[in-house]
Amino acid sequence: FYTQFRLKPVGKHLVRVCHGTACHVSGAEKISEALRGSMGCGDGETTADGKFTVESVACLGCCSLAPVMMIDSETFGRLTPDSAATAVKEF
Repeated sequence: FYTQFRLKPVGKHLVRVCHGTACHVSGAEKISEALRGSMGCGDGETTADGKFTVESVACLGCCSLAPVMMIDSETFGRLTPDSAATAVKEF
């Protein structure tokens, strides 16, 4: 509930990268690194154009699809660093 309160404006799209146990052991940090490189912003930050806000979350509940991220309400599973960066470009 409190994670929905924000003191700064967020981007048009919210990108949440799961860092739960299953995703962590399946390479979640590599997904986060790829997104930082392709988007130019770190965890909890918004891109310069205001289009995306990226955040790490504890679990998205899709452990069988690890590693997982969500963009808004759309779930992307079995990610690689390249497929994560490609998914963001579709928005």
